[in-house]
Amino acid sequence: MPQPIGRKVEMKKKEMTKPDIAESKRRLRALEKQLGKLAPLMRGSIVTNGAKHPQSYFSLNKDKRTYLIYLGEGRLEKAKLLSTNYKRLLEIVEEMTILNMNLLKNDAIG
Repeated sequence: MPQPIGRKVEMKKKEMTKPDIAESKRRLRALEKQLGKLAPLMRGSIVTNGAKHPQSYFSLNKDKRTYLIYLGEGRLEKAKLLSTNYKRLLEIVEEMTILNMNLLKNDAIG
């Protein structure tokens, strides 16, 4: 299972110090390593239909259409992993964006 980010990164309002810049760059390298370990992933969500006999499906909205794949017991855990990895990818990209914005603002990228 992917590890949660564990900290909230915010846009810096003032100039970053050298230690702040170094820490941001270290964090970026750590996030880049995590990106390489995320595969496989897939955008979508797991939905359950039916009250008396619940059945799990993987749902994807693409081009204004909803696609469903029946999961059953055998594919449910794999689908959860795919979806979780995609959500983690989005979290990492968000954190990297904020870190890079702070570094760019301080002319510290490169």
